[in-house]
Amino acid sequence: MESHWAWRYEGYDPSQERLREALCTLGNGRFATRGAACELPAGPVHYPGTYAAGCYNRLTSHVAGRDVDNEDMVNLPNWLPLRVRAAGGGWFTPDDTSVLDCAQVLDMRQGTLTRRMRLRDADGRELELAETRLVHMADPYTAGQRLSLTAHGWDGDVEIEGGLDGNVSNAGVERYRDLDGRHLADVCAGTAGTDTVFLTCRTSASDIKVAMAARIRPAGGPPGSVHLAAGDGTAVCRMTVPVTRGETVAVEKTVALHTSRDPAIADPLHAALARVARAPDFGALLASHATAWHRLWSRAELTVPGKAGTVLRLHLFHVLQTLSPHTADLDAGVPARGLHGEAYRGHVFWDELFVLPFLNLHLPEISRALLAYRYRRLDAACRAAAAEGRAGAMYPWQSGSDGREETQRLHLNPRSGRWLPDHSHLQHHVGSAVAYNVWQYCLASGDTAFLHTEGAEMLVQVARFWAHSAVWDAGRERYRILGIMGPDEYHDAYPDAAEPGLDDNAYTNVTAAWVLARAVDLCRTMPAPRCEELFERLGLDADEPELWEDVSRRLRVPFHSGVISQFDGYGNLAELDWEGYRARYGDIRRLDRILEAEGDTVNRYQASKQADVLMLGYLFPPAEPAALFERLGYPMDHATWQATVDHYLARTSHGSTLSGLVHGWVLARSRRAGAWDYVREALLGDVADIQGGTTGEGIHLGAMGGTLDLVQRGLTGLQPRADALRLDPVPLPELSRFHLSLRYRTHWGVGLTLQSGRLRIRVPPSDQDPIPVSLDGRTYAIAPGSELTVDLPAA
Repeated sequence: MESHWAWRYEGYDPSQERLREALCTLGNGRFATRGAACELPAGPVHYPGTYAAGCYNRLTSHVAGRDVDNEDMVNLPNWLPLRVRAAGGGWFTPDDTSVLDCAQVLDMRQGTLTRRMRLRDADGRELELAETRLVHMADPYTAGQRLSLTAHGWDGDVEIEGGLDGNVSNAGVERYRDLDGRHLADVCAGTAGTDTVFLTCRTSASDIKVAMAARIRPAGGPPGSVHLAAGDGTAVCRMTVPVTRGETVAVEKTVALHTSRDPAIADPLHAALARVARAPDFGALLASHATAWHRLWSRAELTVPGKAGTVLRLHLFHVLQTLSPHTADLDAGVPARGLHGEAYRGHVFWDELFVLPFLNLHLPEISRALLAYRYRRLDAACRAAAAEGRAGAMYPWQSGSDGREETQRLHLNPRSGRWLPDHSHLQHHVGSAVAYNVWQYCLASGDTAFLHTEGAEMLVQVARFWAHSAVWDAGRERYRILGIMGPDEYHDAYPDAAEPGLDDNAYTNVTAAWVLARAVDLCRTMPAPRCEELFERLGLDADEPELWEDVSRRLRVPFHSGVISQFDGYGNLAELDWEGYRARYGDIRRLDRILEAEGDTVNRYQASKQADVLMLGYLFPPAEPAALFERLGYPMDHATWQATVDHYLARTSHGSTLSGLVHGWVLARSRRAGAWDYVREALLGDVADIQGGTTGEGIHLGAMGGTLDLVQRGLTGLQPRADALRLDPVPLPELSRFHLSLRYRTHWGVGLTLQSGRLRIRVPPSDQDPIPVSLDGRTYAIAPGSELTVDLPAA
């Protein structure tokens, strides 16, 4: 296997198991399973977990004297159990025997995980084990394992036990341990035929029925004996196999997972049993699985040499495992931590803002489906706005199954052990992210049918929300948006304030102005019959666009000391002793927890968790923020933006994996100096677990998707527009060679290659019109079957 397609771990380190499990997760967009040891149950070291996209359940827990409702992505029964022992001996596991050798390899090209161990038991018997597993990318209801074993220095019988375990709960995040995690009810185990076991259960509140079936067979030759057993929430197949020193025997396990949310089935158990009964052997499963991955890689090609390229490929692998073409058939959003663990309870935040721009240019059908998830919850967002006395749609900061606000009202500070109020539901900027994603998807895909229907409804309803949220301040002659939170998340109130909320968050107000302007543009450019239908359907007054236009030009943006203020009054906050806190604590990424444990609050300081104002430089190409500020009546020149960048660079603790990404992007587009340090941190965020133990609870999908888009759009300056594909490359020295292929509207496989200071654009043969490409002040028409090479100006 080529090294840049492999992610390897050598040796056995219990302290690293949770991290490895998350990064070795296998999935197909419908469900995913952590890369946990198949021979060991959940415990302090290991945490097997299987999660189906969109499968949630709600429980009530009693915490800190209050009843707290939480909806979680459910940990489903564990299909991994597969273990071996010498007849009459103990099980061969890395925790219970001597580990002579251990390695695991994630093969990203084929989408498999292989774990190899050489173990010695207490009686001196050595056994070499190799397990290969897959979660099928062609058949999204199927998974499989192949376990081979070789005895060294001894002959005898071995007992192999494989099965399904329904005795699971959501217990993968330590700070949630006080919350109820028992989501599965009515667990029932059974056997079928001579080689198949099954489990059925349901989620306790959402009543999603789940069925798993597992067929377990020796890979060639009959076993000495086979015994099937079921009970106590587990179903197992035990077989005895003779082994001869130096010879290898193997067993194969094929698993089917169905739920009552699946289309075109009558019963999950019947469907699961039928699927495993007709499934081919592991070799055939692997072949069709690898073929499906080959097709997927060809549509999402991104090649960067060196270690950075391998990390980017790992990021792309996990994005595609969470959001594959199978996701397009589901009612599912973009879970912030992928399908890789239970952090954030599997909720959907704003991470599609960082993931969809990449998917738009490779797999736009997935983007459309993820936007449809938001559209189906538009009514819930409108009800939430109405409950606040506002028009339009107020999307929740955290979303799950039905679109209500899922943000917890209490969160635990592990440093102090205290449960604290959580006000992050005040981050209404998520609505602007939804509108931004609608607009960007339609620009990239040319899908005007979506833009004029579901897209228009979402964008207009978000615009209405901002127009009715803005209050007129006669003294300032400006509209203001009060009592909210921005992306920073550290600041949720003014010092000593009785109520949470901040006024005039610059990011929120500027993006709200952008949404309002786009809504006005859309109403002007849509076909008149559709526009009339839209106004009638949504109950819009004829003069509402005039209000949107007015608010979009007169929203307030605060400034202090010549820079954009993160929010009104930010410049009046105290300066933090950054050097002192770094000297005392070392890692101060979670500065909010440190200060709270000291009896202080980050609300008192000019200190941000992550990029907030600077997000404007991430969302919009360099000329666009200046145009937005000019529309709002504020001067915004290069010097002011650079001063703003410097101001927040010095006052951000980077307590989010998104922070390094955004800062690296902004610096790469504005001055390059220092950009690589932040880009490198974004690349290492999960693979090095720089947040200190969080990756083991689930990868950070937004940061992973964002690093891909950093290469695709950030370093190329690529802007898909209706009139042309615009490019403005700014390669970093450390990322000065790369190749990617993309889909631009009706053109598939458009290649962009940057190497030796030259940019080559290749358009594959087709019967489509030439692609207009705008680059360095000139527009080129590149016909299908031809290419253009341009020398880039020196940095």
